[in-house]
Amino acid sequence: SQKWTGTRVDLLFGSNSQLRAVAEVYAESDAKEKFVKDFVAAWTKVMDADRYDIGKGLE
Repeated sequence: SQKWTGTRVDLLFGSNSQLRAVAEVYAESDAKEKFVKDFVAAWTKVMDADRYDIGKGLE
């Protein structure tokens, strides 16, 4: 019998300590606001990097 099952992504997060640590931060019951704030900041950074503005990008 199998003790554990999971998708490839589950196994990746389970075996990589850095990914697991990030996932654990966002999995906390009070982390919704932090997740949204961090997601918006990352999304803005990626969208700004895709613009044709010279001198602006991933800094």
